[in-house]
Amino acid sequence: MKLTGAQALIKSLEQEGVEVIFGLPGGAILPVYDPLIDSTIRHVLVRHEQGAGHMAEGYALATGRPGVAMVTSGPGATNIVTAISNAHMDSTPIVVITGQVASAAIGTDAFQECDITGITMGITKHNFLVRDVQDIPRAVAAAFHIATTGRPGPVLVDLPKDLAQSTMEWWYPSSLEELDLPGYQPAVAASPSLIEAASRLISDSSRPVLYVGGGALKSEAWDELRSFAERTQIPVVTTLMARGVFPDSHPLNLGMPGMHGVYSAVTALQRADLLITLGARFDDRVTGKVSAFAPEARVIHVDIDAAEHHKVRRADVAIRSDVKTVLRAWESERVLPRDLSEWWGQINEWRAQYPLVYDPPTEEGLLRPQAVIEAIAESAPAGTIVTSGVGQHQMWASQFWPFEEPRTWVNSGGAGTMGFGVPAAIGAKAGRPERTVWCIDGDGCFQMTAQELVTARAEGIPIKVAILNNAYLGMVRQWQEMFYEERYSEVYLSPDLPDYVKWAEAMGCVGLRATNLAEMRAAIDKANSIHDVPVVIDFRTDSSEKVFPMVAAGASNDDIMVHPLQRSAQ
Repeated sequence: MKLTGAQALIKSLEQEGVEVIFGLPGGAILPVYDPLIDSTIRHVLVRHEQGAGHMAEGYALATGRPGVAMVTSGPGATNIVTAISNAHMDSTPIVVITGQVASAAIGTDAFQECDITGITMGITKHNFLVRDVQDIPRAVAAAFHIATTGRPGPVLVDLPKDLAQSTMEWWYPSSLEELDLPGYQPAVAASPSLIEAASRLISDSSRPVLYVGGGALKSEAWDELRSFAERTQIPVVTTLMARGVFPDSHPLNLGMPGMHGVYSAVTALQRADLLITLGARFDDRVTGKVSAFAPEARVIHVDIDAAEHHKVRRADVAIRSDVKTVLRAWESERVLPRDLSEWWGQINEWRAQYPLVYDPPTEEGLLRPQAVIEAIAESAPAGTIVTSGVGQHQMWASQFWPFEEPRTWVNSGGAGTMGFGVPAAIGAKAGRPERTVWCIDGDGCFQMTAQELVTARAEGIPIKVAILNNAYLGMVRQWQEMFYEERYSEVYLSPDLPDYVKWAEAMGCVGLRATNLAEMRAAIDKANSIHDVPVVIDFRTDSSEKVFPMVAAGASNDDIMVHPLQRSAQ
Protein backbone atom coordinates (compact mmCIF):
# COMPACT_ATOMS: atom_id res chain seq x y z
CA MET A 1 0.00 0.00 0.00
CA LYS A 2 1.44 3.34 -1.09
CA LEU A 3 1.21 6.22 1.41
CA THR A 4 2.75 9.62 1.69
CA GLY A 5 5.17 10.14 4.53
CA ALA A 6 2.56 12.31 6.23
CA GLN A 7 -0.04 9.55 5.96
CA ALA A 8 2.50 7.03 7.24
CA LEU A 9 3.23 9.21 10.26
CA ILE A 10 -0.44 9.51 11.21
CA LYS A 11 -1.05 5.81 10.57
CA SER A 12 1.99 4.99 12.74
CA LEU A 13 0.57 7.07 15.57
CA GLU A 14 -2.72 5.21 15.21
CA GLN A 15 -0.81 1.91 15.39
CA GLU A 16 0.59 3.07 18.74
CA GLY A 17 -2.90 3.69 20.09
CA VAL A 18 -2.63 7.46 20.19
CA GLU A 19 -5.97 9.05 21.08
CA VAL A 20 -5.04 12.73 21.38
CA ILE A 21 -2.40 15.01 19.85
CA PHE A 22 -1.77 18.47 21.25
CA GLY A 23 -0.37 20.73 18.57
CA LEU A 24 -0.19 23.81 16.37
CA PRO A 25 0.34 23.68 12.59
CA GLY A 26 2.88 25.62 10.57
CA GLY A 27 4.67 25.45 7.26
CA ALA A 28 7.06 22.53 7.76
CA ILE A 29 4.53 20.28 9.52
CA LEU A 30 1.59 21.33 7.31
CA PRO A 31 1.61 18.20 5.10
CA VAL A 32 1.01 16.05 8.20
CA TYR A 33 -2.06 18.04 9.19
CA ASP A 34 -3.90 17.06 6.01
CA PRO A 35 -4.24 13.29 6.71
CA LEU A 36 -5.02 14.13 10.33
CA ILE A 37 -8.48 15.25 9.11
CA ASP A 38 -9.33 11.64 8.23
CA SER A 39 -7.78 10.11 11.37
CA THR A 40 -9.47 8.77 14.48
CA ILE A 41 -6.96 10.77 16.53
CA ARG A 42 -8.32 13.86 18.26
CA HIS A 43 -6.28 17.00 17.76
CA VAL A 44 -6.30 19.72 20.42
CA LEU A 45 -5.32 23.08 18.89
CA VAL A 46 -3.17 24.95 21.39
CA ARG A 47 -2.40 28.67 21.52
CA HIS A 48 1.33 28.25 22.16
CA GLU A 49 3.65 25.30 21.55
CA GLN A 50 4.88 25.24 25.16
CA GLY A 51 1.26 24.58 26.10
CA ALA A 52 1.19 21.59 23.74
CA GLY A 53 4.17 20.06 25.50
CA HIS A 54 2.76 20.60 29.00
CA MET A 55 -0.61 19.21 27.89
CA ALA A 56 1.15 16.09 26.64
CA GLU A 57 2.86 15.83 30.05
CA GLY A 58 -0.40 16.29 31.93
CA TYR A 59 -2.01 13.62 29.77
CA ALA A 60 0.85 11.20 30.43
CA LEU A 61 0.98 11.80 34.18
CA ALA A 62 -2.79 11.43 34.61
CA THR A 63 -3.23 8.37 32.39
CA GLY A 64 0.08 6.50 32.49
CA ARG A 65 0.11 6.54 28.68
CA PRO A 66 2.55 8.56 26.57
CA GLY A 67 1.46 12.06 25.64
CA VAL A 68 1.95 13.32 22.08
CA ALA A 69 2.61 16.85 20.82
CA MET A 70 3.13 18.02 17.24
CA VAL A 71 4.54 21.40 16.18
CA THR A 72 6.27 23.00 13.25
CA SER A 73 9.93 23.84 12.68
CA GLY A 74 11.96 26.80 13.93
CA PRO A 75 10.09 28.78 16.59
CA GLY A 76 7.44 26.09 16.84
CA ALA A 77 10.12 23.60 17.83
CA THR A 78 12.02 25.96 20.13
CA ASN A 79 8.81 26.98 21.89
CA ILE A 80 8.28 23.39 23.03
CA VAL A 81 11.82 22.96 24.37
CA THR A 82 10.82 24.04 27.90
CA ALA A 83 8.21 21.29 28.07
CA ILE A 84 10.65 18.72 26.72
CA SER A 85 13.17 19.71 29.37
CA ASN A 86 10.49 19.50 32.03
CA ALA A 87 9.50 15.99 30.90
CA HIS A 88 13.14 14.95 30.89
CA MET A 89 13.68 16.08 34.48
CA ASP A 90 10.51 14.35 35.68
CA SER A 91 10.88 11.17 33.59
CA THR A 92 7.56 11.75 31.84
CA PRO A 93 6.89 9.73 28.66
CA ILE A 94 6.02 12.07 25.79
CA VAL A 95 6.64 11.87 22.04
CA VAL A 96 7.16 15.19 20.25
CA ILE A 97 6.83 15.39 16.48
CA THR A 98 8.47 18.44 14.90
CA GLY A 99 8.36 19.55 11.30
CA GLN A 100 11.68 20.36 9.65
CA VAL A 101 12.62 22.20 6.48
CA ALA A 102 13.15 20.12 3.34
CA SER A 103 16.14 17.79 3.47
CA ALA A 104 18.09 19.69 0.81
CA ALA A 105 17.66 22.95 2.75
CA ILE A 106 18.96 21.62 6.08
CA GLY A 107 22.06 23.55 7.02
CA THR A 108 21.36 26.51 4.73
CA ASP A 109 19.62 28.69 7.34
CA ALA A 110 16.38 28.25 5.47
CA PHE A 111 13.20 29.98 6.64
CA GLN A 112 12.19 28.60 10.06
CA GLU A 113 15.08 26.16 10.16
CA CYS A 114 16.68 25.18 13.45
CA ASP A 115 18.72 22.21 14.59
CA ILE A 116 16.10 20.94 17.02
CA THR A 117 17.74 17.52 17.39
CA GLY A 118 20.95 19.28 18.40
CA ILE A 119 19.13 21.64 20.73
CA THR A 120 17.29 18.81 22.50
CA MET A 121 20.09 16.23 22.57
CA GLY A 122 20.71 16.79 26.27
CA ILE A 123 17.04 16.92 27.29
CA THR A 124 15.55 13.98 25.43
CA LYS A 125 15.93 10.32 26.13
CA HIS A 126 16.62 10.03 22.39
CA ASN A 127 15.77 11.96 19.25
CA PHE A 128 15.52 11.17 15.55
CA LEU A 129 16.02 13.20 12.40
CA VAL A 130 14.28 11.09 9.76
CA ARG A 131 16.38 10.85 6.59
CA ASP A 132 14.39 8.33 4.54
CA VAL A 133 10.62 8.29 4.08
CA GLN A 134 10.65 4.51 4.48
CA ASP A 135 12.01 4.95 8.01
CA ILE A 136 9.04 6.95 9.34
CA PRO A 137 7.20 3.93 10.85
CA ARG A 138 10.41 2.68 12.45
CA ALA A 139 11.16 6.09 13.97
CA VAL A 140 7.67 6.40 15.44
CA ALA A 141 7.63 2.86 16.84
CA ALA A 142 11.08 3.32 18.33
CA ALA A 143 10.09 6.66 19.82
CA PHE A 144 7.18 5.14 21.72
CA HIS A 145 9.23 2.14 22.81
CA ILE A 146 12.04 4.31 24.14
CA ALA A 147 9.71 6.85 25.79
CA THR A 148 7.78 4.23 27.74
CA THR A 149 10.34 1.59 28.69
CA GLY A 150 13.06 1.62 31.33
CA ARG A 151 13.21 5.09 32.84
CA PRO A 152 10.53 6.94 30.87
CA GLY A 153 11.20 10.24 29.18
CA PRO A 154 10.67 12.49 26.16
CA VAL A 155 11.59 11.41 22.63
CA LEU A 156 11.57 13.75 19.62
CA VAL A 157 11.03 12.85 15.97
CA ASP A 158 12.05 15.55 13.48
CA LEU A 159 10.46 15.11 10.04
CA PRO A 160 11.67 17.08 6.97
CA LYS A 161 8.85 18.49 4.89
CA ASP A 162 9.91 16.76 1.66
CA LEU A 163 9.72 13.35 3.34
CA ALA A 164 6.19 14.10 4.53
CA GLN A 165 5.29 14.77 0.88
CA SER A 166 7.16 11.74 -0.56
CA THR A 167 5.61 8.30 -1.01
CA MET A 168 6.56 5.03 0.64
CA GLU A 169 5.40 1.44 0.79
CA TRP A 170 3.49 1.06 4.06
CA TRP A 171 4.91 -1.24 6.70
CA TYR A 172 5.13 -1.26 10.48
CA PRO A 173 7.68 -2.94 12.74
CA SER A 174 6.41 -6.22 14.15
CA SER A 175 9.33 -6.95 16.47
CA LEU A 176 11.86 -5.10 18.61
CA GLU A 177 14.63 -6.28 16.28
CA GLU A 178 13.11 -4.21 13.48
CA LEU A 179 13.46 -1.04 15.58
CA ASP A 180 17.23 -1.14 15.16
CA LEU A 181 18.16 0.00 18.68
CA PRO A 182 21.54 -1.62 19.39
CA GLY A 183 22.59 -1.30 23.00
CA TYR A 184 19.19 -0.23 24.29
CA GLN A 185 18.28 -2.79 26.96
CA PRO A 186 15.79 -1.21 29.36
CA ALA A 187 14.48 -4.42 30.94
CA VAL A 188 16.75 -5.46 33.78
CA ALA A 189 16.15 -8.44 36.04
CA ALA A 190 16.90 -7.68 39.66
CA SER A 191 20.04 -9.46 40.84
CA PRO A 192 19.11 -12.18 43.39
CA SER A 193 22.34 -11.57 45.31
CA LEU A 194 21.58 -7.85 45.61
CA ILE A 195 18.01 -8.57 46.66
CA GLU A 196 19.39 -10.83 49.37
CA ALA A 197 21.97 -8.26 50.47
CA ALA A 198 19.26 -5.60 50.74
CA SER A 199 17.08 -8.02 52.69
CA ARG A 200 19.86 -8.46 55.24
CA LEU A 201 20.10 -4.70 55.70
CA ILE A 202 16.36 -4.49 56.27
CA SER A 203 16.49 -7.34 58.79
CA ASP A 204 19.27 -5.58 60.71
CA SER A 205 17.54 -2.19 60.81
CA SER A 206 15.67 -0.69 63.74
CA ARG A 207 15.01 2.79 62.30
CA PRO A 208 14.21 2.18 58.61
CA VAL A 209 12.33 4.57 56.31
CA LEU A 210 10.81 3.86 52.92
CA TYR A 211 11.98 6.86 50.87
CA VAL A 212 9.65 6.67 47.87
CA GLY A 213 10.10 8.69 44.69
CA GLY A 214 8.46 9.07 41.30
CA GLY A 215 9.92 5.78 40.06
CA ALA A 216 7.41 3.94 42.24
CA LEU A 217 4.61 5.64 40.32
CA LYS A 218 6.27 5.00 36.97
CA SER A 219 6.50 1.27 37.71
CA GLU A 220 2.89 1.21 39.01
CA ALA A 221 4.09 -0.25 42.29
CA TRP A 222 1.43 1.24 44.57
CA ASP A 223 -0.17 -2.08 45.53
CA GLU A 224 3.19 -3.74 46.21
CA LEU A 225 4.35 -0.70 48.21
CA ARG A 226 1.28 -0.73 50.40
CA SER A 227 1.51 -4.48 50.97
CA PHE A 228 5.21 -4.29 51.88
CA ALA A 229 4.78 -1.27 54.16
CA GLU A 230 1.82 -2.77 55.99
CA ARG A 231 3.54 -6.10 56.53
CA THR A 232 6.81 -4.57 57.73
CA GLN A 233 5.31 -1.48 59.44
CA ILE A 234 8.13 0.65 58.01
CA PRO A 235 7.26 4.37 57.83
CA VAL A 236 6.81 5.85 54.35
CA VAL A 237 7.77 9.27 52.99
CA THR A 238 6.64 10.24 49.48
CA THR A 239 8.56 12.86 47.53
CA LEU A 240 6.89 15.68 45.62
CA MET A 241 6.86 13.48 42.51
CA ALA A 242 5.42 10.48 44.34
CA ARG A 243 2.42 12.08 46.05
CA GLY A 244 -0.53 9.69 45.84
CA VAL A 245 1.48 6.50 45.38
CA PHE A 246 0.75 5.78 49.06
CA PRO A 247 -2.45 7.16 50.65
CA ASP A 248 -1.96 10.25 52.78
CA SER A 249 -4.59 8.96 55.21
CA HIS A 250 -2.59 5.81 55.89
CA PRO A 251 -1.07 5.79 59.40
CA LEU A 252 2.30 4.68 57.99
CA ASN A 253 2.55 7.75 55.74
CA LEU A 254 4.67 10.54 57.20
CA GLY A 255 4.10 12.85 54.22
CA MET A 256 6.48 14.71 51.95
CA PRO A 257 10.17 15.19 52.83
CA GLY A 258 12.43 17.99 51.68
CA MET A 259 12.88 21.74 51.76
CA HIS A 260 9.18 22.28 52.52
CA GLY A 261 8.42 18.79 53.77
CA VAL A 262 6.54 17.65 56.85
CA TYR A 263 8.72 17.86 59.95
CA SER A 264 8.26 14.17 60.85
CA ALA A 265 9.18 13.08 57.30
CA VAL A 266 12.27 15.27 57.14
CA THR A 267 13.47 14.29 60.61
CA ALA A 268 12.74 10.59 60.18
CA LEU A 269 15.06 10.56 57.17
CA GLN A 270 17.71 12.39 59.20
CA ARG A 271 17.56 9.93 62.11
CA ALA A 272 17.07 6.72 60.14
CA ASP A 273 19.56 3.88 60.24
CA LEU A 274 18.38 2.60 56.83
CA LEU A 275 16.97 4.39 53.80
CA ILE A 276 15.06 2.03 51.53
CA THR A 277 15.13 4.31 48.49
CA LEU A 278 12.59 3.34 45.85
CA GLY A 279 12.73 5.25 42.58
CA ALA A 280 14.01 8.46 44.18
CA ARG A 281 17.19 10.29 43.19
CA PHE A 282 18.42 12.10 46.32
CA ASP A 283 17.40 15.44 44.88
CA ASP A 284 18.98 18.47 46.51
CA ARG A 285 15.53 19.69 47.57
CA VAL A 286 15.19 16.51 49.65
CA THR A 287 18.70 16.08 51.01
CA GLY A 288 19.58 19.66 51.91
CA LYS A 289 23.29 19.74 52.66
CA VAL A 290 24.33 16.37 51.26
CA SER A 291 27.17 15.75 53.71
CA ALA A 292 24.74 16.19 56.60
CA PHE A 293 21.89 14.14 55.13
CA ALA A 294 20.85 11.01 57.06
CA PRO A 295 24.34 10.67 58.58
CA GLU A 296 23.69 7.35 60.37
CA ALA A 297 21.79 5.64 57.57
CA ARG A 298 22.84 2.82 55.35
CA VAL A 299 21.27 3.04 51.91
CA ILE A 300 19.44 0.65 49.64
CA HIS A 301 18.86 2.34 46.30
CA VAL A 302 16.43 0.79 43.82
CA ASP A 303 16.31 2.57 40.46
CA ILE A 304 15.80 1.45 36.88
CA ASP A 305 18.48 3.93 35.79
CA ALA A 306 21.94 2.90 36.96
CA ALA A 307 23.17 6.46 36.33
CA GLU A 308 21.32 7.48 39.51
CA HIS A 309 23.25 5.02 41.67
CA HIS A 310 26.00 6.65 43.75
CA LYS A 311 25.43 9.97 41.93
CA VAL A 312 24.59 11.97 45.05
CA ARG A 313 24.71 9.50 47.93
CA ARG A 314 26.72 6.31 47.83
CA ALA A 315 24.49 3.28 48.29
CA ASP A 316 25.40 0.23 50.33
CA VAL A 317 23.24 -1.85 48.00
CA ALA A 318 22.33 -0.47 44.57
CA ILE A 319 19.75 -2.47 42.63
CA ARG A 320 19.10 -1.67 39.00
CA SER A 321 15.51 -2.71 38.53
CA ASP A 322 12.01 -1.31 38.65
CA VAL A 323 10.44 -0.76 42.05
CA LYS A 324 7.57 -3.21 41.56
CA THR A 325 9.92 -6.12 40.80
CA VAL A 326 12.06 -5.53 43.89
CA LEU A 327 9.09 -5.13 46.24
CA ARG A 328 7.66 -8.39 44.95
CA ALA A 329 10.98 -10.11 45.59
CA TRP A 330 11.09 -8.84 49.17
CA GLU A 331 7.53 -9.97 49.68
CA SER A 332 8.39 -13.47 48.53
CA GLU A 333 11.26 -13.54 51.03
CA ARG A 334 9.00 -12.16 53.80
CA VAL A 335 11.80 -9.86 54.90
CA LEU A 336 11.18 -7.97 58.17
CA PRO A 337 13.07 -5.31 60.16
CA ARG A 338 13.67 -5.46 63.90
CA ASP A 339 11.11 -4.32 66.46
CA LEU A 340 10.08 -0.79 65.44
CA SER A 341 8.04 0.18 68.50
CA GLU A 342 10.68 2.56 69.86
CA TRP A 343 11.16 4.09 66.40
CA TRP A 344 7.45 4.66 65.97
CA GLY A 345 7.26 6.14 69.46
CA GLN A 346 9.79 8.79 68.44
CA ILE A 347 8.11 9.44 65.09
CA ASN A 348 4.72 9.88 66.73
CA GLU A 349 6.21 12.44 69.12
CA TRP A 350 7.43 14.45 66.13
CA ARG A 351 4.04 14.12 64.48
CA ALA A 352 2.21 15.37 67.54
CA GLN A 353 4.62 18.23 68.20
CA TYR A 354 5.07 19.55 64.65
CA PRO A 355 2.06 18.93 62.40
CA LEU A 356 1.41 21.15 59.41
CA VAL A 357 -0.16 24.37 60.71
CA TYR A 358 -1.00 27.88 59.56
CA ASP A 359 -2.42 31.01 61.13
CA PRO A 360 -6.20 30.58 61.41
CA PRO A 361 -8.12 32.73 58.94
CA THR A 362 -10.62 35.34 60.04
CA GLU A 363 -14.02 35.84 58.43
CA GLU A 364 -13.19 39.26 57.00
CA GLY A 365 -9.41 39.14 56.59
CA LEU A 366 -7.48 38.21 53.48
CA LEU A 367 -7.69 34.52 52.65
CA ARG A 368 -5.10 32.03 53.84
CA PRO A 369 -3.96 30.04 50.80
CA GLN A 370 -3.83 26.85 52.86
CA ALA A 371 -7.47 27.31 53.87
CA VAL A 372 -8.46 27.76 50.22
CA ILE A 373 -6.79 24.49 49.26
CA GLU A 374 -8.37 22.62 52.16
CA ALA A 375 -11.81 23.99 51.28
CA ILE A 376 -11.50 22.95 47.62
CA ALA A 377 -10.26 19.50 48.65
CA GLU A 378 -13.11 18.99 51.10
CA SER A 379 -15.70 19.57 48.39
CA ALA A 380 -13.90 17.75 45.59
CA PRO A 381 -15.11 14.30 44.50
CA ALA A 382 -12.91 11.27 45.11
CA GLY A 383 -10.28 10.85 42.43
CA THR A 384 -10.01 14.56 41.63
CA ILE A 385 -6.80 15.32 39.74
CA VAL A 386 -4.80 18.32 40.95
CA THR A 387 -2.24 20.16 38.87
CA SER A 388 -0.15 23.12 39.93
CA GLY A 389 2.30 25.69 38.75
CA VAL A 390 5.55 26.18 40.65
CA GLY A 391 6.16 28.14 43.82
CA GLN A 392 4.43 28.64 47.14
CA HIS A 393 1.06 27.45 45.85
CA GLN A 394 2.67 24.21 44.65
CA MET A 395 4.10 23.49 48.08
CA TRP A 396 0.84 24.32 49.84
CA ALA A 397 -1.07 22.09 47.42
CA SER A 398 1.27 19.19 48.12
CA GLN A 399 1.06 19.83 51.87
CA PHE A 400 -2.66 20.46 52.35
CA TRP A 401 -4.40 18.44 49.63
CA PRO A 402 -4.93 14.83 50.81
CA PHE A 403 -3.74 12.55 48.01
CA GLU A 404 -5.30 9.11 48.24
CA GLU A 405 -4.80 7.71 44.73
CA PRO A 406 -1.92 7.48 42.28
CA ARG A 407 -1.88 9.79 39.25
CA THR A 408 -3.97 12.45 40.95
CA TRP A 409 -1.08 14.91 41.50
CA VAL A 410 0.42 16.49 38.37
CA ASN A 411 3.19 19.02 38.86
CA SER A 412 6.59 20.15 37.65
CA GLY A 413 9.28 18.82 39.96
CA GLY A 414 12.85 18.80 38.73
CA ALA A 415 12.67 21.70 36.28
CA GLY A 416 10.33 23.83 38.40
CA THR A 417 8.54 25.25 35.36
CA MET A 418 6.28 28.20 36.04
CA GLY A 419 3.19 28.11 33.84
CA PHE A 420 2.95 24.31 33.93
CA GLY A 421 -0.38 24.14 35.77
CA VAL A 422 -3.05 25.31 33.32
CA PRO A 423 -1.91 23.39 30.22
CA ALA A 424 -1.12 20.31 32.30
CA ALA A 425 -4.68 20.42 33.68
CA ILE A 426 -6.04 20.55 30.13
CA GLY A 427 -3.95 17.52 29.17
CA ALA A 428 -5.02 15.63 32.29
CA LYS A 429 -8.70 16.38 31.65
CA ALA A 430 -8.36 15.36 27.98
CA GLY A 431 -6.96 12.03 29.13
CA ARG A 432 -9.35 11.52 32.06
CA PRO A 433 -12.54 13.37 31.03
CA GLU A 434 -14.56 11.57 33.71
CA ARG A 435 -12.44 13.12 36.48
CA THR A 436 -12.70 16.55 38.03
CA VAL A 437 -9.48 18.46 37.39
CA TRP A 438 -8.42 21.43 39.54
CA CYS A 439 -5.39 23.57 38.80
CA ILE A 440 -3.99 25.24 41.92
CA ASP A 441 -2.08 28.16 40.43
CA GLY A 442 -0.29 31.30 41.45
CA ASP A 443 -0.91 34.66 39.83
CA GLY A 444 2.64 34.69 38.42
CA CYS A 445 2.35 31.21 36.92
CA PHE A 446 -1.14 31.84 35.60
CA GLN A 447 -0.02 34.85 33.58
CA MET A 448 2.56 32.72 31.73
CA THR A 449 0.17 30.23 30.08
CA ALA A 450 -3.37 31.48 30.76
CA GLN A 451 -4.05 31.78 27.03
CA GLU A 452 -4.48 28.01 26.95
CA LEU A 453 -7.86 28.52 28.63
CA VAL A 454 -8.98 29.57 25.14
CA THR A 455 -7.93 26.07 24.07
CA ALA A 456 -9.86 24.54 26.97
CA ARG A 457 -13.01 26.50 26.13
CA ALA A 458 -12.80 25.91 22.37
CA GLU A 459 -12.08 22.20 22.76
CA GLY A 460 -14.70 21.57 25.46
CA ILE A 461 -12.26 20.68 28.23
CA PRO A 462 -13.84 22.06 31.43
CA ILE A 463 -11.05 22.41 33.96
CA LYS A 464 -11.25 24.46 37.16
CA VAL A 465 -8.51 26.95 38.11
CA ALA A 466 -7.89 28.37 41.57
CA ILE A 467 -5.55 31.38 41.43
CA LEU A 468 -3.97 32.03 44.83
CA ASN A 469 -3.55 35.71 44.07
CA ASN A 470 -1.11 37.31 46.51
CA ALA A 471 0.05 39.93 43.97
CA TYR A 472 3.64 38.69 44.20
CA LEU A 473 6.05 36.12 42.87
CA GLY A 474 5.46 34.51 46.23
CA MET A 475 8.36 32.11 46.67
CA VAL A 476 10.86 34.71 45.48
CA ARG A 477 9.32 37.22 47.89
CA GLN A 478 9.63 34.70 50.73
CA TRP A 479 13.34 34.28 50.06
CA GLN A 480 13.87 38.03 49.77
CA GLU A 481 12.12 38.55 53.08
CA MET A 482 14.05 35.83 54.88
CA PHE A 483 17.49 36.05 53.28
CA TYR A 484 17.73 39.46 51.58
CA GLU A 485 16.67 41.75 54.44
CA GLU A 486 13.20 42.30 52.96
CA ARG A 487 14.63 43.96 49.85
CA TYR A 488 11.77 43.12 47.50
CA SER A 489 13.37 43.44 44.09
CA GLU A 490 11.02 42.99 41.10
CA VAL A 491 8.49 40.62 42.68
CA TYR A 492 5.34 42.75 42.93
CA LEU A 493 2.68 41.89 40.35
CA SER A 494 -0.43 43.86 41.47
CA PRO A 495 -3.64 42.13 42.56
CA ASP A 496 -5.83 43.92 39.97
CA LEU A 497 -3.68 44.06 36.85
CA PRO A 498 -4.81 42.08 35.03
CA ASP A 499 -8.42 41.70 36.13
CA TYR A 500 -8.55 37.90 36.33
CA VAL A 501 -12.34 37.71 36.27
CA LYS A 502 -12.60 39.77 33.08
CA TRP A 503 -9.68 37.91 31.56
CA ALA A 504 -11.36 34.56 32.23
CA GLU A 505 -14.62 35.83 30.78
CA ALA A 506 -12.83 37.14 27.70
CA MET A 507 -11.51 33.62 27.12
CA GLY A 508 -15.00 32.17 27.31
CA CYS A 509 -14.66 30.89 30.87
CA VAL A 510 -16.61 31.62 34.02
CA GLY A 511 -14.70 34.10 36.16
CA LEU A 512 -15.24 34.42 39.92
CA ARG A 513 -13.56 36.30 42.76
CA ALA A 514 -13.32 35.64 46.49
CA THR A 515 -11.89 38.08 49.04
CA ASN A 516 -13.10 36.53 52.30
CA LEU A 517 -14.21 33.17 53.71
CA ALA A 518 -17.88 33.56 52.83
CA GLU A 519 -17.05 34.47 49.23
CA MET A 520 -14.51 31.64 49.12
CA ARG A 521 -17.13 29.05 50.05
CA ALA A 522 -19.67 30.49 47.60
CA ALA A 523 -17.14 30.58 44.74
CA ILE A 524 -16.07 26.98 45.31
CA ASP A 525 -19.71 25.84 45.40
CA LYS A 526 -20.40 27.73 42.18
CA ALA A 527 -17.33 26.23 40.47
CA ASN A 528 -18.38 22.74 41.51
CA SER A 529 -21.80 23.26 39.95
CA ILE A 530 -20.34 24.07 36.51
CA HIS A 531 -19.37 21.11 34.34
CA ASP A 532 -19.44 22.35 30.74
CA VAL A 533 -16.97 25.27 30.62
CA PRO A 534 -13.72 26.12 32.41
CA VAL A 535 -13.95 28.10 35.66
CA VAL A 536 -11.36 30.50 37.06
CA ILE A 537 -11.50 31.79 40.65
CA ASP A 538 -9.39 34.74 41.77
CA PHE A 539 -8.77 34.07 45.47
CA ARG A 540 -7.27 37.16 47.13
CA THR A 541 -4.68 35.78 49.56
CA ASP A 542 -2.34 37.27 52.14
CA SER A 543 1.01 38.14 50.55
CA SER A 544 2.83 37.84 53.88
CA GLU A 545 2.04 34.15 54.17
CA LYS A 546 5.09 31.90 53.89
CA VAL A 547 5.59 28.18 53.33
CA PHE A 548 6.70 26.26 56.44
CA PRO A 549 8.42 24.04 57.37
CA MET A 550 11.47 25.24 55.47
CA VAL A 551 15.08 24.18 55.11
CA ALA A 552 17.21 27.01 53.74
CA ALA A 553 19.16 26.26 50.56
CA GLY A 554 22.48 24.61 51.42
CA ALA A 555 21.52 24.08 55.06
CA SER A 556 21.27 20.78 56.89
CA ASN A 557 17.85 19.23 57.31
CA ASP A 558 18.60 19.35 61.04
CA ASP A 559 18.15 23.12 60.75
CA ILE A 560 14.56 22.85 59.60
CA MET A 561 12.48 25.93 60.41
CA VAL A 562 8.96 25.20 61.61
CA HIS A 563 6.01 27.59 61.54
CA PRO A 564 6.32 30.57 63.92
CA LEU A 565 3.37 29.18 65.89
CA GLN A 566 5.53 26.16 66.79
CA ARG A 567 8.92 27.72 67.42
CA SER A 568 8.61 27.92 71.18
CA ALA A 569 8.47 24.12 71.18
CA GLN A 570 11.44 23.61 68.83
